[in-house]
Amino acid sequence: MNRKVIRMKHAGATAKIFGSFDSNARMIEERFSVSLRNRESETGDSIVIEGEDEAALESAAQCIEYLHGLSQKTDVLSDQVVQYAIDMIGAGEGESLSELGGECISVTTRGKPIKAKTVGQRQYVESIRKNTIVLGVGPAGTGKTFLAVAMAVRALREKQVNRIILTRPAIEAGEKLGFLPGDLQSKIDPYLRPLYDALYEMMGTENYQKLVEKGTIEIAPLAYMRGRTLDDSFIILDEAQNATPEQMKMFLTRLGFNSKAVVTGDLTQTDLPRGQKSGLASAVKILSGIDDIGIHYFSERDVVRHRLVQKIIQAYDKYDRELARKDAEKARAAKNSKS
Repeated sequence: MNRKVIRMKHAGATAKIFGSFDSNARMIEERFSVSLRNRESETGDSIVIEGEDEAALESAAQCIEYLHGLSQKTDVLSDQVVQYAIDMIGAGEGESLSELGGECISVTTRGKPIKAKTVGQRQYVESIRKNTIVLGVGPAGTGKTFLAVAMAVRALREKQVNRIILTRPAIEAGEKLGFLPGDLQSKIDPYLRPLYDALYEMMGTENYQKLVEKGTIEIAPLAYMRGRTLDDSFIILDEAQNATPEQMKMFLTRLGFNSKAVVTGDLTQTDLPRGQKSGLASAVKILSGIDDIGIHYFSERDVVRHRLVQKIIQAYDKYDRELARKDAEKARAAKNSKS
């Protein structure tokens, strides 16, 4: 049995790393086939790692070391943070974890700093900083919209732009909503609610309302972008998988001087009519390789919601791949029978 001892540099670190009812410790033990135990002494606490495989022991130790460092910066190590560290180190990408926990993008109204929680998120934020146009493509829960809004708020606060413009295609997500009562704003509000929520969290309701009245912040359906030229603006097109190729071209050509545009979407959740091509899918192909346009792909590993969301995404991906395989086999069988 191999053994490795990691000494804790401050009080309470062991409890944070082990988690509530040792839930974090169990995740590490199951993934790397090791056992963890806390050892108290007069010189301080330490964590003893034991296991048969030397490589697995080193991986578990690397995970503990990373979480130990992180425990000094945060009150609680969430299941998602621990699972992400385990996944990255298990995949041999543990060195990338050192890039996290750095620069604060913005601060919420409750004083909570907004930072990249995964390597994919950090690369996305860096791409937004470097490029004039960024396409963020990936599954739900990866922070595509939230981080884009955080970058927009930061740019506004630092006076890099004069206004923020947020837009979405106004299309039903599988339901027929029918006639909506009220004025125009009441009709479009349900489509744009996620954008409001992100701004409320970063600015507060009162401050947000003031900026809307001044025209500093504008939230509108995608159709309202036609015919405009947007200078000195940070523009975000959310749920872009529901834009048609024509709408996508229209949006991208609104870009004016000293402006930045971020386009976000999930190609697996298109609500367009059957047979209608997604403008986001087309844009990814057409704009690839153009200077000053960044295309960033998120994976299920970047999901920062409940860990079940990651498993749901993986299950649907597996189902879709199996369905595509069966369709391909049927097509080949039909072709062979004809020949």
